[in-house]
Amino acid sequence: MAENDDDADAGEKLSARAARMAVALRPLIDSGDHDLVISDVITVAGGWAAQMCGLPWIELSPHPLYLPSKGLPPVGSGLAAGTGVRGRLRDSAMRALSATSVRQGERQRESARATVGLTGAGSCPDARFVATLPGLEVYRPDWPARTHLIGPLLWEPTDESFDAPRGPGPLVIVAPSTAVTGAQDMVTATLRGLSELKSPVRVVVSSLDPPDVVTGHPNMTVVSGLGRQDEILADADLAVCGAGHGMLAKALLAGVPVVTVPGGGDQWELANRVNRLGAGRLVRPVTADAITDAARTILADPGFTDAARRIGASNADVVDPVAVARHVVAIAAGRERRVGPCA
Repeated sequence: MAENDDDADAGEKLSARAARMAVALRPLIDSGDHDLVISDVITVAGGWAAQMCGLPWIELSPHPLYLPSKGLPPVGSGLAAGTGVRGRLRDSAMRALSATSVRQGERQRESARATVGLTGAGSCPDARFVATLPGLEVYRPDWPARTHLIGPLLWEPTDESFDAPRGPGPLVIVAPSTAVTGAQDMVTATLRGLSELKSPVRVVVSSLDPPDVVTGHPNMTVVSGLGRQDEILADADLAVCGAGHGMLAKALLAGVPVVTVPGGGDQWELANRVNRLGAGRLVRPVTADAITDAARTILADPGFTDAARRIGASNADVVDPVAVARHVVAIAAGRERRVGPCA
């Protein structure tokens, strides 16, 4: 990061800095026997460095595809595609409003690319990996070519296991967002809300910075700490989370419905998708009463669990990323790299 970097300017942050990083990466890539670069959709320096070295590259989105679409409202709105004349007009108007920012970002990106000798229209990746559950994607009429759903990339920060509370009642996992844009006071409001269910409930608070164990609620037993979320979700009846993609994917893969408490970033978009799919309820702003109502509704209706299981089962339809990568390398070895506008 240079002294004059402006983090308030997204184009500067994502493009000008990426150009400097690509220059620094180039000798590292050139010095090894590399055939392919896989680069994050936000941290584009890897893809640009690959182009500078004449190597094929794959763009990786560790979440659903967020490219603009002619058939969708702008991603982040949380809205489903409009239907009927009014719905389509609404989406067109919203796309027009966001188009100015999109074009500005494209200009900043091409200007930054030119500083490192990557002139002309932005080069497409040779393929895209979209690392999400197919069931979390939305239909778009202009799905880009060579774009593959590969299933979510899940990570556990520890090998430790939770010692889940024993006794009667459903098991609820509470996982506050790890993002700085996550909803504030989510754990406090959630525990207060769960304690008002008036029936026994077992709670595991899973957090990188876990709060103290809550006591004083006769119907609620709480364990707080850091442990493997995938293991505890296998026995869970409900998850309450910030709607970050990682935790959502873990819960849905386990067939666990969710109460989402979205903060910023893409959490609002994802929470609304889950809500429309019938696999959870959205709470915003977070209050104890809203948590009580959402949790009671989900726990009383098996349809939410059925919907979560359907989304999780969609992971059977993903593509093998290794096979795609080998195909990209094989094609690149037999021809000069294609350069042109991104699809």
